[in-house]
Amino acid sequence: MITVSPGAVTSEEAKKLLAMLSVILHQLTGSDGRASFNAEEVKHPRACFALARNSQGEAVGCGAIRPLDGQEEVAEMKRVFAAAGNQGVGYALLSFLEEEARKRGYREIWLETRKVNQRALNFYLKNGYQIRENFGRYVGREEAVCLGRML
Repeated sequence: MITVSPGAVTSEEAKKLLAMLSVILHQLTGSDGRASFNAEEVKHPRACFALARNSQGEAVGCGAIRPLDGQEEVAEMKRVFAAAGNQGVGYALLSFLEEEARKRGYREIWLETRKVNQRALNFYLKNGYQIRENFGRYVGREEAVCLGRML
């Protein structure tokens, strides 16, 4: 059974999961993704960092939402990651973060992934996200694909 709850982005568990994600992203895309994520941004009152735990209580996934500059009703989803071999973690994180976004007054969630990350792209499309125009720092970046969903 997977449980998801708010967590501290500065915890050792979070740091370990985020480091694992960075290694995988670097292998897949050539970039570790750290340049587009600032841990301080998820300390904002309308932000949330979440940890997913397995039935043994081990942290096996993470993800975050944060306010998107200039978009009062839009949250940006960041650093969603499920450690290999943990079925259902991605969906549990996605559901939790969407509910947290609703509670914080957001009406939409936007995110970016890389075109080469077909697994992530398929996951979001399967879960109701649609490809949208690139936003923010992703405008004009051919390697990026942005997605969004109404809440």
